[in-house]
Amino acid sequence: MPRLLSWPQRLVSGKVLSVADYLRRDWSHSRFEEVDFSQSRFQNVYFQDTVLRGAWLKRVEIDGYIDQLTINGIDVGPLIEAELDRRDPDRRLLRADDAESLRRAWEVVSHRWDETVQRARQLPEDLLHERVDSEWSFIETLRHLVFATDAWVLRVLLGEPAPFDPLGLAHTEMPPDTPGIPPATGARPQLDEVLAVRATRRAAVTRVLAGLSDERLNTWTEPVLESGYPESKPFLVRQCLVTVLKEEWLHREYAARDLAVLESR
Repeated sequence: MPRLLSWPQRLVSGKVLSVADYLRRDWSHSRFEEVDFSQSRFQNVYFQDTVLRGAWLKRVEIDGYIDQLTINGIDVGPLIEAELDRRDPDRRLLRADDAESLRRAWEVVSHRWDETVQRARQLPEDLLHERVDSEWSFIETLRHLVFATDAWVLRVLLGEPAPFDPLGLAHTEMPPDTPGIPPATGARPQLDEVLAVRATRRAAVTRVLAGLSDERLNTWTEPVLESGYPESKPFLVRQCLVTVLKEEWLHREYAARDLAVLESR
């Protein structure tokens, strides 16, 4: 297993000797000691069962899934969730166990997306293809939500074996040769072109939620045997819908955040 260069190899008199990118590496079960991560960027990384001792965290930004994160003896996960709920009480709908609350969550996030798209239309279209801080562009974000709906609603819930639209954009950590997933083409579609596909996907989610009962939420789907994503196995209906809702919710927040940067230019 590869190892990061140690402190003496990377630093001499406080100067960085080399800069490297480590992509798709497995660093699990590694030990890092006297390593300087200043001004580094970690994206799509996993820190499960990770221990940091004697760490210096200053001006550190963490954005992701947080569960059982203990800092100086305090589990800060519930504190973070409580603060996020205080700022946006509608977030609690994503943790609901009943169909009506999920329908309400979909209404809320759909309305917010409509407002966000109208905001994006005020910018030149070229800016909607621009990435902010290496994150997906606005149009790439919409394309990813098409893919998420194709995967969890059309494929898993509705049983379509090959639902994936060519304009959909899979998550970046998915291997490019995943069976059943259209290969990335480097397409640069216009906003209205993506919105037209997305409208059909949003309508599919609306139909599923309209006919949803509390009993149906806790049933299992029939596995789709053809290759694709997610894997061919049963899933709880609630898991599928909450996955899509969270994707919509979080990516709209990311899009709004990056629009603010683009607007400032």
